[in-house]
Amino acid sequence: MLLLTITSSLLALATLCRAVVGPGKVTGNTAVHDPTMCKSASGEYFVFSTGVGIEIRTSPDRTAWTFQGVVWPNGASWAEPYTGSSNPTLWAPDCTVIGNTFYLYYAASTFGSQNSAIFFAKSTTGLPGSWTNEGLVTSTATGASYNAIDPNLLIDGSNWYLSLGSFWTGIKLETLSSSTGKPSSTAVTSLATRTANNGAIEASVIYKFGSFYYLFTSWDNCCEGTSSTYNIRVGRSSSPTGGFVDASGVSLLNGGGTLVLGTHDSIVGPGGQDLMTDADGPILVYHYYTSAGSFLGINRLDFSSGWPVVV
Repeated sequence: MLLLTITSSLLALATLCRAVVGPGKVTGNTAVHDPTMCKSASGEYFVFSTGVGIEIRTSPDRTAWTFQGVVWPNGASWAEPYTGSSNPTLWAPDCTVIGNTFYLYYAASTFGSQNSAIFFAKSTTGLPGSWTNEGLVTSTATGASYNAIDPNLLIDGSNWYLSLGSFWTGIKLETLSSSTGKPSSTAVTSLATRTANNGAIEASVIYKFGSFYYLFTSWDNCCEGTSSTYNIRVGRSSSPTGGFVDASGVSLLNGGGTLVLGTHDSIVGPGGQDLMTDADGPILVYHYYTSAGSFLGINRLDFSSGWPVVV
């Protein structure tokens, strides 16, 4: 049994150490930051990303992208207490399509502040001006132990969860009501934390594959162009509410995290990721930097080793 365990571990580590694959081909308008991707009932792809009013791009084939406008063309006055503007830059949206309805969670804050909030919205088309503001989901204030940004929705059967957080004490989880899309209790569960690099961990995504839940996060520093050190890490658990460990068995609550994708070749600082399931399997969506700016990266993921590998 010991030999089998060692062999399995070595196989997993060998798989994770394969040559890094570059982003898949994308064309058109692909200058994005913190992208999330979802697919309409008719099969059209949507990417929403950080920007004034939240930017919207669409594609018929997951390759050629067209800028369509923004979610809030008339501003988002409800976010002003957290941003200082009635038409603010809104951060790190997360899109899920349920039937014919788009659900979009997003953050309002300013850089380095804990005066932060997460809101959500609904639409039947996903297009500019079609969205209904569903209001505040959760918030934090200066001095809180965590930061209410970078939301990600996990729907697991009849259970809804929202992961969130950035720096401070790391990644948290709240349970949502499926009928309201808002917290069903005041409980906040810790999922992952770091002490290295001032606790730089954010952009959480929980993705279920097989019998495991995989917690993806971005480590280190974003938003510095080609000086960015962002990288994508992962741990897994048999439960979405905790117990995440990396491929070496280190708890994510103790700084654990297996590298999925980091700087390589001309691709700098990949992160701000999202995952979706498409006809060809799990898809990783992220941004990366070049000297020309921040761009959309899309890759398939292979979980055959038990751990995600970019392909």
